[in-house]
Amino acid sequence: MTFQHSTLMIDIMKEKKKSDIIPDQRTGKAIDAKSTIELLEADAARTFFSEVKDRLREVNRWKEYAGTISASFQLVDENGNEVQRKAEKGDYLKIDIPGPGSQSGEGYDWVKIEEVENTVSRDSERFGFRVRPTENPQSMGDDVAHFYSNQSTSSFIIERNGSRITASVHDRNTKPNTDANTPADKIRDVVVGAAGVATFSKIQWQNLTDGLLKQDSGT
Repeated sequence: MTFQHSTLMIDIMKEKKKSDIIPDQRTGKAIDAKSTIELLEADAARTFFSEVKDRLREVNRWKEYAGTISASFQLVDENGNEVQRKAEKGDYLKIDIPGPGSQSGEGYDWVKIEEVENTVSRDSERFGFRVRPTENPQSMGDDVAHFYSNQSTSSFIIERNGSRITASVHDRNTKPNTDANTPADKIRDVVVGAAGVATFSKIQWQNLTDGLLKQDSGT
């Protein structure tokens, strides 16, 4: 038997930092989503943690884990090529959100994996990576192609402590992108960015953390 619960916390300014890849909160909003599962034995937790780690790195399958109402994600390498493999530092995430896309992103929003964390001790493990809004690597432009500003970050983390596994997402310094080069993108980014801060991001990330920890029937 396993037990699972989910929690959602917004604007927690004084939250104890759980990982070095989570930046300090200085501006905009903070959004945190977390899901936890408790297994009966540490050995089973170690095995399942390895599976969850693979799921987190399988960016192209995030919509499958998060459900049909979520955005779609495509992993893109540093040369702008779509790839079918696990995520690595320096990769880009090409994001197709419900609603209008950006002109600079050619219809998509873009983030880059700028930091990866991987720590292991006797009774605990942690893996995660941080992304930041960035330019579209498939074009020649240098405009940030995302509805959030490039001060914003998202950190995706999975942890195992004994037989307990936690999946979490931590948005920091989150605010709409007001520096788009075109009037259409500026309006779009402000509108979509405000909606993201208000509702979309928290629902998206909660669905993802829940999905990452979902066990197959009969497990």
